[in-house]
Amino acid sequence: MLRSKGKRLVFVTNNSTKSRKQYGKKFETLGLNVSEEEIFASSFAAAAYLKSIDFPKDKKVYVIGEDGILKELELAGYQYLGGPEDGGKKIELKPGFLMEHDEDVGAVVVGFDRHFNYYKIQYGTLCIRENPGCLFIATNRDAVTHLTDAQEWAGGGSMVGAISGSTQREPLVVGKPSTFMMDYLANKFGISKSQICMVGDRLDTDILFGQNGGCKTLLVLSGVTTLAMLQSPNNSIQPDFYTNKISDFLSLKAAAV
Repeated sequence: MLRSKGKRLVFVTNNSTKSRKQYGKKFETLGLNVSEEEIFASSFAAAAYLKSIDFPKDKKVYVIGEDGILKELELAGYQYLGGPEDGGKKIELKPGFLMEHDEDVGAVVVGFDRHFNYYKIQYGTLCIRENPGCLFIATNRDAVTHLTDAQEWAGGGSMVGAISGSTQREPLVVGKPSTFMMDYLANKFGISKSQICMVGDRLDTDILFGQNGGCKTLLVLSGVTTLAMLQSPNNSIQPDFYTNKISDFLSLKAAAV
């Protein structure tokens, strides 16, 4: 319906575990035809950020995260190490043990990682603290994530927090609510931010992302944020509009959207 009215659709997610191609396949299973250039995952944002600053191709990226980040770095032509293959590595802390690390690592990218361990914390810490000019990039800082519908689970922010704690450094965040992805989108498609409406189900990432980027915002109550949370006196993030679910758009068919 939105496409028939000439609207451009872009799907933005803080989930870095998948690449754009993998998300494309997920949309297919939902019966939706979505192209790769309409998908902006924080895994892609990390690679796009490195490109935007002309990160040297002879430098390497150490990844604390999953397959999505590796795939996007590969597509962008960057050398990487770490990721899932470091998930089973252990450190034997015996007297005099010194852990080696690659001095060519020029950036550490941290995202949600179900195989997070002490080896990765130490390796990432050594790179950031000992390699001159090494960047510390976070795909997102979500406190919790919804891996199952039974409860909230520790999000990517817990992995980022561990590295921040050991390095005493704050990361550069490329996912929501940071403005990097919004700036990138507006640039790529030549759209003024005032013409964009950010639709999402979470106040502290989606709605704040839209507000930080100077866009209109629409909260849907079908996910993380409930009406009680929105109306709570403790909540300072107020969207321009809110509705129960995304399909409420269809009731606007007769109106000019």
